Amino acid sequence: MDKKVMVGMSGGIDSSVTAYMLQKEGYEVEGVYLKLHNRTDGYHEKNLGHIEDVAKFLNIKYHILDLADKFTAEIYDYFVESYLEGTTPNPCVKCNKQIKFGAMLKFAQDNGCNYLATGHYAKTDGKFFYEADDKTKDQSYFLSQVDKEALPFMMFPLSTYKKEDIVRLGAELDSAYKRITEKNESQEICFVETVYTDVIKRHSNIDMPGRVLDEEGNIVGEHKGYAHYTIGKRRGFTVHGAHEPHFVTKLNPKDNTIVVGEKEALEVNEVIGINLNMFIDDIDFNCTVKLRYRSTSTPCHVKIENEKAYITLKEPAFGVAAGQLAVFYDGQKVVGSAWIESTK
Repeated sequence: MDKKVMVGMSGGIDSSVTAYMLQKEGYEVEGVYLKLHNRTDGYHEKNLGHIEDVAKFLNIKYHILDLADKFTAEIYDYFVESYLEGTTPNPCVKCNKQIKFGAMLKFAQDNGCNYLATGHYAKTDGKFFYEADDKTKDQSYFLSQVDKEALPFMMFPLSTYKKEDIVRLGAELDSAYKRITEKNESQEICFVETVYTDVIKRHSNIDMPGRVLDEEGNIVGEHKGYAHYTIGKRRGFTVHGAHEPHFVTKLNPKDNTIVVGEKEALEVNEVIGINLNMFIDDIDFNCTVKLRYRSTSTPCHVKIENEKAYITLKEPAFGVAAGQLAVFYDGQKVVGSAWIESTK
């Protein structure tokens, strides 16, 4: 069996234990740290200090792969532009496809590695992704846009473990362990240091008050700038004379207005998806779909036509946002995904 594995290492406990486990299993392990942005707050230095500790303990080589320019062009700029266009981006999905299991995988292969391993909580058999055993940590949703050609080269050693198991295994990393466990959990979006609006403000004045409209187009209140809101948000704006909670149902960047309604206005029964990434050849099938990461799976029917997925939900969903991802599941198996273009 080919035994050389490149491990994507962040400096956190999940990727550190991944390298440790694979070495214990007899693999020849090398690490790689992705420098994805040019933060000057000590972010990279701290991470690399943790990686240095682990690499010394395991006696392995590690690389630093600077992909900051590619990351800015393909992930960061997309993130900013999406909010300014009134859609809700998912940068982690794009990063997994284009950076981690695109450019990083190529780097691993160029360095003679047979596999690329990461600390993601997910499973693969080389043909499909599957949910991890620990459903509270499962990341199959975020991997569903990765090219299927990459799957045979991917390894997820944490797929059958719970987080507490990883903490216990991490304790075996000796002196390296304390520094790693002092590090907080990885941020959901690595380049967002506090809140996403701080990132958007660097590129546009988003603090321009605007009008709140009802479903009929009547002015009913005020807001602090459309880019502060996402579909389903219920705070941060005023609705005069309202007795029931109101939720954002639509964003209008051109005139800086938002539309709000009561919860029923968020109900969605049909979704249209674009930029499909399918692991099956079927074009007319029943499955379940997740319309955002933390949502429960909803039974649906999918029909693929003219490179679009027409998703008919068998139960209504609420607060579905254009720009997010619809991920199709057959049980625990990911069978495909599509970016949400519109809903009704």
